[in-house]
Amino acid sequence: MSESFTNFISFVYGLFWGDLFSIPLPNGGTVGFSFMVLLLIPIGIYFTIRTGFLPIRMFPEMLRIALEKEKDKKDSNSVSGMQTLIVSTATRVGTGNLVGVVAAVSAGGAGAVFWMWISALIGSSTAFIEATLAQLHKEKDTIYGGFRGGPAHYIRDFMKEKTGRKTSMIAILFALSGLLCWCAVSQIVSNSVSEAFYNAFHIPPMVSTVILVAIAAVIVLRKHATVKVLDVLVPVMAAFYFVMTVVVIGMNVELLPSVFKRIIDEAFGIRQVTAGGFGAVLMNGVKRGLFSNEAGSGSAPCAAAAADVSHPAKSGLFQALGVLIDTIVICTCTAMLMLLAPEELLSGLSGMALLQTAMSHHFGQAGVIFIAIALWLFSFSTFLGILYYARPNVAFVFGDDMKWQTAYKIIALVMLFIGGLAKYTLVWDLGDIGVGLMTIFNIIIILPMGGEALNCLKEYLEMKK
Repeated sequence: MSESFTNFISFVYGLFWGDLFSIPLPNGGTVGFSFMVLLLIPIGIYFTIRTGFLPIRMFPEMLRIALEKEKDKKDSNSVSGMQTLIVSTATRVGTGNLVGVVAAVSAGGAGAVFWMWISALIGSSTAFIEATLAQLHKEKDTIYGGFRGGPAHYIRDFMKEKTGRKTSMIAILFALSGLLCWCAVSQIVSNSVSEAFYNAFHIPPMVSTVILVAIAAVIVLRKHATVKVLDVLVPVMAAFYFVMTVVVIGMNVELLPSVFKRIIDEAFGIRQVTAGGFGAVLMNGVKRGLFSNEAGSGSAPCAAAAADVSHPAKSGLFQALGVLIDTIVICTCTAMLMLLAPEELLSGLSGMALLQTAMSHHFGQAGVIFIAIALWLFSFSTFLGILYYARPNVAFVFGDDMKWQTAYKIIALVMLFIGGLAKYTLVWDLGDIGVGLMTIFNIIIILPMGGEALNCLKEYLEMKK
């Protein structure tokens, strides 16, 4: 029975993230297309065109609202647009920025980085649409104060308008898929942390896991501690990681032109087509970019809805900026740490061994320790962020009762503990299936609802004039 269930999960995972079909290329090799790529990339291109290439055209405005002084909030328990950007960045800037980028470069070469950049530019527009919709359909949060919402809420409102029913099965399925996914991510988080600390410091997984769970419990079981901790943790860790990358670039500045040339050459298959590897470059870059920035999955709108902003479009612009920060900045930092190390040194390596070897080249043993600490911070912030995402979805499914909120947090802490002691491939697949289901339920609704967000953007621009 258990083997049949495992096989079923693997089959569903393959449907979502495996290659549905492949197109042969000259001189051998193929380009494989997964269902998720076929779903998200066309949608991203569509909204990029409909928003007038928002990631480029509105980038100065994104920076302006991120830097503007926050005005007094109407509700003392509500959160600002910047705080929701920090929460969503906490979950985006996670293990995907280290492990995911390493996997993309390992499998697809330097050219995969370019296609990660493209996926971010495309995904940024999708992030704007879903976050703006979350703002337009938010409601008062009777448990934590302030506001709450997300895809479950705007799916419910859309279906209510179409069918007249107060409840929506699609909305409930989205919320349940999210709760499944975020529980699975809890295990992935702690497993990454315990493995990194064992490799760097030889700390037994039991010790590092108990410490991680204890710190997490102190924070998440307090009613309003999560956002306050992320307010401090995320900017510090992102800035520290960025500064370390700048130091590495400064140490190897003469190599920078050749690295960018390598990225572009490999991105367009100048080196890869003849070897039949262009498909690996393209798909690994696109897939890992989508994994990392989460645009279209419906996760970040759960935070975006909570923002107390003067106009709904502002929340959308915050989240569009979050996608660019995640992939253009943080993922590029990881790529540079690897690509500025000698190719012959990293030849034949893959996974975290590749990144650790590169950091050892730049900083010696201190580099290996730095990566372990960075992974701990990234992973821990991801765990805090996903529990913030879970709040409106737990309430949506189970009602406005704090006991259900606490129950879910305890379950997530248990998963955090279990994941630190053993790596279960099934759990990783369940998490990816949860993301896949969320994405499907979200995309089929934001496509017909996208006009609301586009009208909101038009109104915002007219108001600015």
